[in-house]
Amino acid sequence: MNKKGGFNKSGQITIFIILAVIIVAGGVILYFIFPEATTGFGVSTNNPNLYIQNCMEDEIENNVDIISSQGGSMNPENFILYKDDKIDYLCYTSEFYVSCAMQQPLLKQHIEEEIKESIKDETDSCFNSLVEDFENQGYDVNLVRGKTTAEILPKRVEVTFENDLTLTKENSERYEKIVVTVNKNIYELMSIANSILNMEARYGDSETTIYMNYYHDLKVEKLEQNDGSTIYILTNRDTNEKFQFASRSVAFPPGI
Repeated sequence: MNKKGGFNKSGQITIFIILAVIIVAGGVILYFIFPEATTGFGVSTNNPNLYIQNCMEDEIENNVDIISSQGGSMNPENFILYKDDKIDYLCYTSEFYVSCAMQQPLLKQHIEEEIKESIKDETDSCFNSLVEDFENQGYDVNLVRGKTTAEILPKRVEVTFENDLTLTKENSERYEKIVVTVNKNIYELMSIANSILNMEARYGDSETTIYMNYYHDLKVEKLEQNDGSTIYILTNRDTNEKFQFASRSVAFPPGI
């Protein structure tokens, strides 16, 4: 019985040793098969594109939401206050009986510039963090900063960082640009806003039901204010994304 028990004990130890070797070997194999394993923070340790995507996407999404709620500007100057939101006038006149003038005739380009400017600080922080993290992994890092562009496209917003990045360890890898994509359909709402603004500038008013008849996922709120201003709230019923803006056109004096 003692011999049998001793044999079982040594046999168990041998099995545990074999299992431990298999687990360690498996871990090494997985590391080389999947070198882009992520850290606990969800940032890839050796994929610059994914690193910047994870670092920047929340900032871009949040800023797009803020800009969309304020008529296309991060810091509106000529605005009307509505429920604590500063909503920019995109078509405006201070006079009575006069059609408004477009304030941002190139609205798409204006919003793209606003997005780009609003993420400057986070861009610096993310790329500085990238350099530090890769250097800590033993890479020689050479980063030459270039221009940043934001582009509003159907169903998404793309931000391109034309930064020349070279990573050198055993081999060298070069990245001439990094593109971050966020799923925001400001493109459609902005296009509808432009159409409404054209009617405001031409006729002094707009008919909004035609848009809801055509776009079944769209809700258009037209809120007329006492000073002759009109606030428009465009909402995608499926995603709850919004674009808010204001107009003051062919306004009448109080009491008329």
